[in-house]
Formats: sequence, structure tokens, C-alpha cells
Amino acid sequence: MTDTLGLSPDRLARLDSHLAEKYIATRRLPCTLSLIARHGEIAHLHTQGLADVERGIPARDDTIFRIYSMTKPITSVALMMLVEQGKIALDDPVAKYIPEWKNLGVFVAGTHKLGFQTRPCTRPMQVVDLFRHTAGLTYGFQLRTNVDEAYRREKIGEIEKAGTLEDMIKTLAKLPLEFSPGDAWNYSVATDVLGWLVQVVSGRPFEQFLADEIFAPLGMVDTGFHVREGQQHRFAACYQPDKTGSITLQDDPTTSSYLTAPSFISGGGGLVSTASDYLQFCRMLLNGGTLNGHRLISRKTLDLMTANHLPCGVDLPAMSRSLFSEAAYDGVGFGLGFATSTAAHKTLMPGSNGDYFWGGAASTFFWIDPEEDLIGIFMTQLIPSSTWPVRKEMRTMVYAALDD
Repeated sequence: MTDTLGLSPDRLARLDSHLAEKYIATRRLPCTLSLIARHGEIAHLHTQGLADVERGIPARDDTIFRIYSMTKPITSVALMMLVEQGKIALDDPVAKYIPEWKNLGVFVAGTHKLGFQTRPCTRPMQVVDLFRHTAGLTYGFQLRTNVDEAYRREKIGEIEKAGTLEDMIKTLAKLPLEFSPGDAWNYSVATDVLGWLVQVVSGRPFEQFLADEIFAPLGMVDTGFHVREGQQHRFAACYQPDKTGSITLQDDPTTSSYLTAPSFISGGGGLVSTASDYLQFCRMLLNGGTLNGHRLISRKTLDLMTANHLPCGVDLPAMSRSLFSEAAYDGVGFGLGFATSTAAHKTLMPGSNGDYFWGGAASTFFWIDPEEDLIGIFMTQLIPSSTWPVRKEMRTMVYAALDD
């Protein structure tokens, strides 16, 4: 690390103290790992707290975390690699690759138990709708609608349950959409469907495609859909808040389902990774799609992915059915796998137009700011991610440390 990257070491140290005093000392978070990179080098890396509170195991720079929805940008890049090869197009109808979905209808009334009434979609679902969450799909944890309830009953999107990705695709063919594709934004299992399309179009298992085409070229040696042999001692416990404002164990790393290969390979939330591995992925993005002599996607493809693809250029609050801590701000749009700042001042946080980001259910987070040539990665393990405003605080304090 160096202090010559235009960031004040003293001001970055304030971030460490803030996290220690507000979150670690009070047991609001089990641990924190903050990594800031700029101009191709690590400017700040600080780890504190316990990866396993029950066993007193400290968090380390190489601790393995459940990154949940930080899987989504990786899956999105994978399918865009196939778009570049001409094997699939963003405006293709999804039913071209999933014929069972040809006659999907939009919810009008009814329940999973008694049956649904539907109406036809105003237009077919396109591949781009899956990338930008305008497909009409949902997540059961949203707890908003009868369609959400049907997802819970069918265990759709619950990555630690039995079943396969193919099972999910077949079950979704029997359920209605929340809305006609393109009419709204709703956070959903759409990125899991992208993973299925990678498998269908490439002719390879989705997890094998990621391993061959992304993880190996980038040297992401600790990233995968389960914690492999020899890694278990580095795997963090996961926690949830309790009624006292402290934390309680949610997933024990010694008995976790992540210790064995899953039957359901979730491109929407199934990966475990380390901060150093995810930094490699972020460096590739910030470097225009290439790293260490390996080009994954082109600079222009990445420009396309990080543009706001919401209809009419609106921001998320203008067309969202579900907002939460991953992106709950005015001035934020959505691209092909990332949220992106379209009017940074409206977020009421420091940042840049065109920065892009996403987070995971266990409060992990990353952002990339091309204008400042900056990457931020935050790792911890607390579900749900909406518990504390730590992401907002970290971004604010990192930009406050800019010194050039």
C-alpha cells in the first residue's frame, strides 16, 4: 500500500476508527474489511473484528465471505461475453431460449393455492429485461404480493434449498409475472435466469463457464459456489441482528450448506469470495474489460453495461416496485447488472456521475468510480443488508479522504 494515491491516510484512518467504535465495539457487526484501490494500487486495506465470534477467530485479509448479490455483476459479465460473440442479443425474446416461457401472463388476481388470473403481456420479455430487472419477475422475500407468496411456496430463489436451476426455470413457467416486461423495475431472480441463459447458449454448465472464462483468467482462486477443501478455516460465520441491537449466529461456518457443492447454482446470489478476488474483478472492469493480458469484454461493451437502461432514462425511485439498501436513492439508475449514478448530487452523498455499484444480502458492497479511478470494497457478514447505514458512511468517508 502507498500514501501517494491522492488519498489522505489520516482521513482513511477515521473510517477504521468509525467502524471500530460504532459497529465492532458495540457488536452491531462481527467484523469489517475495507479495501480502497486507486490508480491500480491498493491505497487502504483494513480488517478488524471476528470472522467467527463464537470461536474467537479474527477476520483476516483472506477471509472468505458470502457475497450474495455481488454475484450478479459477475453473471452479467458472463452473458455479455456471449453477446459479444454473437450467440445471443439483448433484444432477443427470452422465449427464444426458454420456450416454456412463451405464453407467460401478467398477474390480475388470485393466489398460488386457488389459482391465478392473468392477462397477456403488452410485449415479450427481452434479454435486456433480465439484466435490468424489468422482466416482471420477483423475489419471495419481498413480502408484497400474491406472486411473491407463490415464489416462497415454490422456494424460488432460496439458494440454500434443494432443487436445480432448471427446476426453477420450469416452475417460473407456471407462475404469472408481476407486470408486463419494461413497465416497472422490481428486484428479482432475473439474474439467476441469466445464469441459465449462459448455460444454454454456451453449452457448458454455468459454474464451469464462470470458472473457465472469468475466475481462472482473473486469478480469482477463492471464488466459487461453495467453500472448497482447504479453505474452510478461512470461511466466516454469518449473523443477523437480535432484539438487543447486537448479533446472533445465522449460519455456522462449520456446518454451513456452503461447505458442499449446491444443487442450485445461483447466478443471482450463490458465490463466496474474498476481498482480493473481488478486487481482481473490479480492476478488470475499471480497466475497460481487461486485466493482466486477459480481455473479458470490450471497453464499449462495458460502457453499454454501465449506462442507465431504465426506460426514458428515469431513476430507480421513479419506476421501482421494490427499493432497499442495495440502491434506495434518488439519482440512481440501473444498467446491465449494476446500479449507476445518473445524478450523483441527488443521492446526497459524494460520488461521481457514472460510478456503478451493488451489494449483497450480508451487507457486503462494492463501487467503482471511473472518474476518480477508484474502487471500494466492503466485506462483513450481517443479514439483512438494510440493518445499518454502513455503506453510505463508508462512501462518504472515502470521498472525504480525497486529497489531490
